[in-house]
Amino acid sequence: MTNLTIGSAFGDPEIPVQLDARRFNRHTFWCGQSGSGKTYALGVVLEQLLLKTELPLLILDPNGDYTRLRETRPSAQGDDASTISERDIRVFRSGPSGGEPLHVRYTELSVASKAAVLQLDPIADADEYNVLLHAGVDAQDFDAEHLLGRLRASGDPGEARLANRMENLQVLDWDLWSRGASTVLETIDERPHATVLDLGGFAHPVEPKVAALAVLEHLWARREERRPVLIVIDEAHNICSPNPQTAVERALTAQLVQIAAEGRKFGLWLLLSTQRPTKIHPNVLSQCDNLALMRVNAPRDLAEIADVFGFASDEAIRRSSGFAQGQALFAGGFISEPTFVQMGARITEEAGADVKVPLRPVV
Repeated sequence: MTNLTIGSAFGDPEIPVQLDARRFNRHTFWCGQSGSGKTYALGVVLEQLLLKTELPLLILDPNGDYTRLRETRPSAQGDDASTISERDIRVFRSGPSGGEPLHVRYTELSVASKAAVLQLDPIADADEYNVLLHAGVDAQDFDAEHLLGRLRASGDPGEARLANRMENLQVLDWDLWSRGASTVLETIDERPHATVLDLGGFAHPVEPKVAALAVLEHLWARREERRPVLIVIDEAHNICSPNPQTAVERALTAQLVQIAAEGRKFGLWLLLSTQRPTKIHPNVLSQCDNLALMRVNAPRDLAEIADVFGFASDEAIRRSSGFAQGQALFAGGFISEPTFVQMGARITEEAGADVKVPLRPVV
């Protein structure tokens, strides 16, 4: 058995607490309100997975918190720091932020997802949808001037309306599209030790969700290859809402529900991190067999967690309201019994540390 040392027992720093690495072949729910130390603590576990396993990590990172996962801290010495620095960790940046760009191809989305991006209904927008269905917009470079001109010059009213829709929505201007360049999907197929997708820098609010949709669709389409990957979704409420409002959100939530229900046998394992359980779709939450719980104060949230995760007692879950920063309850398949943990120190840098209040100097 491979154990991941994540910290120490409450009240006794000499007693290490370990998770069973093999049990990350189940979905995991990680919950803690703002200020609980959730992002830092999750980084501790991800570092241990990088150190002790060959399980590839795919991290959907909306705030850029894990973009420095390949940088070890000056305080981290010895074999662990050396091992982390030698791991193949790829970081893809969104928008014009520099670094390796996060790109996907519109042409590789499913027809339903293409329609969702363009806000097309197969009945209400039958002509435009039919153009889409017959690949009338499959320009490999997705060049706006070329594509719009070709659609308008065709003489087909449906193609002309589709061109107007694309221009009005400004979809062709998105930084997300590869326009013939390589995409992040090609790297994911290589299964490096970790792939971090920084989703927070896109100009259009729909782009990060379409990026996530493209990645999840791709993994699901190739599920029969049965190549394991741990899909870590930070701030998961952004892409797995219980009440998706737009066509893209509905497509994204539906894909996650499918992965949660059926992905485990194909090696597609989820780790969902969020502030409140009620902000995650119940059909995804109910499929999680591992629980990491940090400070949560809201009685409604505590009741929801107790209802879903019956393998931890109500009393243990209620104790989380009194946790200090960096304290957590771990329960479920990846630990022998529900255990209260003081999380250990990070080896790598955390990119998204809190901004401090500026104070006047003491005279």
